[in-house]
Amino acid sequence: MSSSQSRFRVGYLIRVPHQSFLDTAAQDPGLEIVRMTLDDGVDAAIKVLETCQGYYVKASRDELPKPMHVQDELLARLPNLLMAASQGAGYDTITPAACTRAGVLVVNQAGGNAEAVAEHAVGMMLSLLKRFGECHAGMREGRASRREDFMGRNLYGKTVGLVGIGNVGTRTAAMLNAAFHCRVLAYDPYVDAATVADRGAEKIDDLAAMLPQCDVVSLHCPLTPESRAMMAANAFAAMKPGSVLVTTARGSIHDEMALVEALKSGHLAAAGLDVWEQEPPPPDHPLLSMANVICTQHTAGVTHESRSMIARIAAEAFSDFAAGRFPPRIINPEVKPQVAARYKAALGRSLG
Repeated sequence: MSSSQSRFRVGYLIRVPHQSFLDTAAQDPGLEIVRMTLDDGVDAAIKVLETCQGYYVKASRDELPKPMHVQDELLARLPNLLMAASQGAGYDTITPAACTRAGVLVVNQAGGNAEAVAEHAVGMMLSLLKRFGECHAGMREGRASRREDFMGRNLYGKTVGLVGIGNVGTRTAAMLNAAFHCRVLAYDPYVDAATVADRGAEKIDDLAAMLPQCDVVSLHCPLTPESRAMMAANAFAAMKPGSVLVTTARGSIHDEMALVEALKSGHLAAAGLDVWEQEPPPPDHPLLSMANVICTQHTAGVTHESRSMIARIAAEAFSDFAAGRFPPRIINPEVKPQVAARYKAALGRSLG
């Protein structure tokens, strides 16, 4: 783009999470939204993306063809790209370090689905402690004659450990405190103790020290090199006997086969899983057949309200950027000087 009057061109693949993205973007004459398809193959879609300054990127790994993940290989083909925005709070399909090397800003939509995901997490806690799934399976199979066989536990007053206390973790803590008077612990090395306290939890510096204290452990951290396989066999062994695992975070943070073994042994009582290594998981996945496991297909944040919000704030981020302002929710802030220089060269106006 050589003219400062040119519109900022944003590409997306096939569909957006909610119509509010298109409606919000349509109100900004500085944006041009371009729909890509796979009708003529991935390479043809990438050729369209080569003409774009913005890329609105699907957030789920298995919903986006690998060649369209924002990594070094794709970025080498996108000399015009200035900003990539994830379609959700997660950004598994974007490699921030690669974007920083290429001078591309990365943003996500953190907080836009916090209410939906926190409700889902607490709902799973209740369902698992009350043994809804096990009782349902027992009734369906004709082995539910004794109610005491499905005796559950209250969430009220329990100790719940949160791994990560960002937007979703904070909202989850608020629900647990207000409705159930839980003791809420939080392991998050990126948040100081005073902030954790403000967010309704007690900071624990060592994950291994937190796990044995908890009746429920709930994961709310992003998938990063540090968090990958964080919850593996050693972590499950450290958890309190009879405790419950819930994750609405990202697949690959927990080791699925190690979790199967922890549940089979009886060391863990139950698990609630919204995220998977492969999404959806194969139908013969052992976790899907366990009565003490509640499974959902990465739907915690998939509500009408949250989809509308995350799509709107993504469109607003592109509008901010097109107007010469850095948007909120930047994942790689260290790239800002490089992006500003590329923006000035491409669009003929300053970014600040």
